[in-house]
Amino acid sequence: MAEAEAIFIGANRQTHVSDVHPSKRIVSFGAGNTIALWDPLSKSSRGVYSTLKGHTGEITCVKFIDNFNYLVSASEDKTIKIWKFKSSESVYLEFVETFQFHQSSIIAIGVFESFFATGDSTGNIGLWKSNEGKVELVQEFKTKIGVLPLAIAIQEIEPNQYVLAIGGSKFNVFIYKFTYSKAEINEFELVSGLEGHEDWVKALAFKKLSDGDFLLASGSQDRYIRLWRIRTNDLIDNSDEDENKLVLLSNKQYKFSIESNKVAINFEALIMGHDDWISALKWHDTQLKLLASSADTALMIWEPDDVSGIWICSSRLGEISTKGASTATGSSGGFWAALWFNDAEENEYILTNGKTGAWRLWSSNDQINWEQKLAVTGSTKKCTDLSWSINGEYLLSTSLDQTTRLYSQWLNEADGTKRQIPTWQEFARPQIHGYDMICISTLSNTRFISGGDEKILRSFDEPKGVAEILKKFCNVDLESDIMPESASLPALGLSNKATSDDQEAPADTDHQVRETADTNNISYEILNSSTTPPLEDHLQRHTLWPEIEKLYGHGYEIISVDASPDKTLIASSCRSNTQQHAVIRIFDSKSWQELKPNLKLHNLTVTRVKFSPDNKYLLTVSRDRQYGIWERNFEDNSFNLVHSDPKAHTRIIWDCSWSPLEFGRFFFTCSRDKSVKVWKQLEDKVELITSIKCDNPVTSIDVHKKVINGKVLIAVGLENGDILISTFDGSNLAQIHSFDKEVTPADRIARINWSLIDSEKLLLAVASHDHSTRIYSIERQLV
Repeated sequence: MAEAEAIFIGANRQTHVSDVHPSKRIVSFGAGNTIALWDPLSKSSRGVYSTLKGHTGEITCVKFIDNFNYLVSASEDKTIKIWKFKSSESVYLEFVETFQFHQSSIIAIGVFESFFATGDSTGNIGLWKSNEGKVELVQEFKTKIGVLPLAIAIQEIEPNQYVLAIGGSKFNVFIYKFTYSKAEINEFELVSGLEGHEDWVKALAFKKLSDGDFLLASGSQDRYIRLWRIRTNDLIDNSDEDENKLVLLSNKQYKFSIESNKVAINFEALIMGHDDWISALKWHDTQLKLLASSADTALMIWEPDDVSGIWICSSRLGEISTKGASTATGSSGGFWAALWFNDAEENEYILTNGKTGAWRLWSSNDQINWEQKLAVTGSTKKCTDLSWSINGEYLLSTSLDQTTRLYSQWLNEADGTKRQIPTWQEFARPQIHGYDMICISTLSNTRFISGGDEKILRSFDEPKGVAEILKKFCNVDLESDIMPESASLPALGLSNKATSDDQEAPADTDHQVRETADTNNISYEILNSSTTPPLEDHLQRHTLWPEIEKLYGHGYEIISVDASPDKTLIASSCRSNTQQHAVIRIFDSKSWQELKPNLKLHNLTVTRVKFSPDNKYLLTVSRDRQYGIWERNFEDNSFNLVHSDPKAHTRIIWDCSWSPLEFGRFFFTCSRDKSVKVWKQLEDKVELITSIKCDNPVTSIDVHKKVINGKVLIAVGLENGDILISTFDGSNLAQIHSFDKEVTPADRIARINWSLIDSEKLLLAVASHDHSTRIYSIERQLV
């Protein structure tokens, strides 16, 4: 009955949090406490198509194992989970087993075929062996004192003989050896600590050159990549053992034996070129090329020069990093992962994720010219609220990752032709803020207001650049030609400023206008010339909305905001433990003035404010377990309390909603006491009509704005992520559908909201604390 049309969720900021399946060509990555699955080569550009639930902490490691038939995941919840594909053709996975070995957060993983090793934040390492998904712990050990394992790599150098490399919070790369036979580990021993790096080692990757000849690449926070040559037996250069030979420049060899085989490791090459910490390293499957991602927002492909053998950068992808912005100055930017794969036509693809949670995708058919493609985006922290535009053609969402995002349906190509499969994409990031965002409400199709931890409400207007790409790709009509072209965020400010090409020179001609982000506007041109929805580079820089007003008054973090249906009034509430601050403030959306007096009833945080469809009443619910109904005086826009119930629920009331006016004056409340209650407002009193109990606390509720088949349609979100659809016929409340748990979020539903678009499929948007914003479609005829 319900189908997930879109899932927007960002990748976690971890270096081991993603992997790509080489034949199915699907990407799995940790997103909050779920594992997101994405097919980057899908012609539908649908984005994330599934999320795997089970972990209770943030995912830190995700890798395919055992000939890529299984997936292993690890988390801050200290557990390791194994997943398998439902069939050889399927791209969906199902849970197999959980392992509880580590006693602290798992932070690193290394994989070689059916072996994998996991390391935790106390230095404990577990070495595991998988046999068709049956996983067993074959060795456990602890790193040297003071070594936090940040990178692990495993390589078989002779049949059943292995080396394991560990990099971490020491400057050495520690090499262990072991053998595996008769289902047992033997000769497990620390044999050397490779010296050379000057800071923590964060990335390791092995490359087999030939039998008995290997390369180990190590990347460090010292910004350098070091290559180490590993040779066995006859390939070893033993000239360093000749005491009679004159040695001018010594290159130390680290020698050891595994059973009867001799092994030697020596420093091979130093690769310099990155401006910040090395995050991840990935060797090409068939060629001697190394992909490196870095905190300097660069991906570089390194390969040896044909003539000199010196390692050079053959391709550089990514962004030009801001001068002076690095991890040393507190920047958390840059790229985290380095994934490299090809398709059936041998086209090459490179993937990485950044601090915004979005993925970057480049493709090439010659490994020289790389073209950036559209990839997935999403929030990196809890999603807190959402609001459809008045016409329902786009969705706005807020998150604790300090962004407001705009999603719409991609209907047309740039040349105006209709797409075969319309898909939802992020088309703008109107607000990139310095405070966590908590609530939002649309004031018109081109204006919204939002609030958060800052204690201030801010209103924004749509710029012309965003309006025109929504027109081009989504058939959203332009409502006005009089609007700023774009907006920019000053370096030391929180307010988006409108920008325009019509910059006039100052009257004082002795002073020239210095070209800055405010005086040289390129955002409009970039958006206007785009052939696809905006890439992540453009979303961050060129899709901001200019701020038009700030509303002050609240003393603590804003919790809820709502605009009246006639869009003339704004009601808001803030976090509070006292009656003094648990007031509802009313603002005039035309003059932006606060209207007095404040509405006083509640003793604790007002969790939701909601205007009635006819603008006549304001419904408020609170942590103090009571609701209040305020009647509006249209002459002076004052409000009088007409109804309240101090014992409406036995626990916190989280949300409320009104029925369509044509159905009658009913309203609905939901609570931590696991109940949904239906109330009818009469002239002199309010009657409780009916209620239902759910299995979990009810955190969000929304009633469709139209009567469907003579009934009211209600969507309910629960604390565990479940979503229920119910109908109300005037006397009875009946549940008609419960969403399949495979398509629901993994955590609390923060907000649920029906779209006003009238079509055969009803659209339902869901914001969840599992970091996701989801859009579902429900067949109208089944309601």
